[in-house]
Amino acid sequence: MSESDAATAFQFDLVAEDPSGARAGVLHTPHGPIETPVFMPVGTQATVKTLTQQDLLDLDARIILGNAYHLYLRPGHERIGRLGGLHGFMNWPRAILTDSGGFQVFSLEELRRITEEGVHFQSHLDGSRHLFTPESVMEIEQALGADIIMAFDECTPYPATPEYARKSMERTQRWMDRCWSQHQTLATSRANAGRPPQALFGIVQGSVYPELRRQSARALVDLDLPGYAIGGLAVGEPRTDMLAVVEHTVPHLPRAKPRYMMGVGLPQDLVDCVERGVDMFDCVIPTRNARNSTLFTSTGRVRIRNAAHADDASPIDAQCSCPTCTMHHRAYIRHLFQTNEILGLRLATYHNVHFYLTLMRQMRASIIDGKFAAWCTEFRSTYQGA
Repeated sequence: MSESDAATAFQFDLVAEDPSGARAGVLHTPHGPIETPVFMPVGTQATVKTLTQQDLLDLDARIILGNAYHLYLRPGHERIGRLGGLHGFMNWPRAILTDSGGFQVFSLEELRRITEEGVHFQSHLDGSRHLFTPESVMEIEQALGADIIMAFDECTPYPATPEYARKSMERTQRWMDRCWSQHQTLATSRANAGRPPQALFGIVQGSVYPELRRQSARALVDLDLPGYAIGGLAVGEPRTDMLAVVEHTVPHLPRAKPRYMMGVGLPQDLVDCVERGVDMFDCVIPTRNARNSTLFTSTGRVRIRNAAHADDASPIDAQCSCPTCTMHHRAYIRHLFQTNEILGLRLATYHNVHFYLTLMRQMRASIIDGKFAAWCTEFRSTYQGA
């Protein structure tokens, strides 16, 4: 497949724009279209925890995530490659994005060492030693076969001095150049083997410093990538700083390419960032919170283990149409958690993913209808985000 064919495979069409900056679009991939703004359920180890692939199809999830770090350690990217890539391995017919593992390596502070070559780290599973370089990560993600693959970056910690943030950002950019070169080489062999193309997204870094974010964004834009991510957020910085970074960064990214905010967030974060022009999101919050007995509703979070729900025959969310809400009441779901029944985890996760996907669809519809501002006002008046 030629470069022009690959570009067509990942075409991004803007459908509508709101004066606030919010956008509705369609990202075309070899495994189907993705309507944006979109939330991508996280399937770190080739599974969205407690849900089946059929559940995800029933929820109409158009894209899910896998993680290169975890899948490299087990079962191994080469094994997954032999078994048809992630699509064949997990029998998922729609789009997949793989994170490069940069954040996971960042989180292993006591087990890793960053050099210009890459990151030397010890496995959190067995202590074995490994090296991730931009080149090796591209090879891992090529074998995994996701539609969208992320460049290998250094996730700058918070807080970071301006000096370290600059050093980290510039290293990420040098790694990006190496990723891009290796990706082009691998794309040629991939095309010769008749395998679908992959879109490599770059990651804007620079901590909370606007000038560094601007420099990072402009260097990435010069590569004319198919998409751009905002990384290094939700790592401990105040929420006001997170939103400020988005406001400073988005104007430097191309209007005609998708913008992806990594690892964010809570429902109110999604609304505020869509309002600032972000198109794509992922986060473990809906699935992790579900497994810890916290459910998201149209009026805020419900902690279902609370005794107040022991005799409550009402649904988790009266406004929700998911099977958890239409078939079961709060008292039953609380009982499942109190008795450590696996069904409780599954019902809660299904509901939370449904809530997040519905939230994104509501925003998309309101943008297309020219009613996004009114929708935001209504959301903020009813949703209690504490």
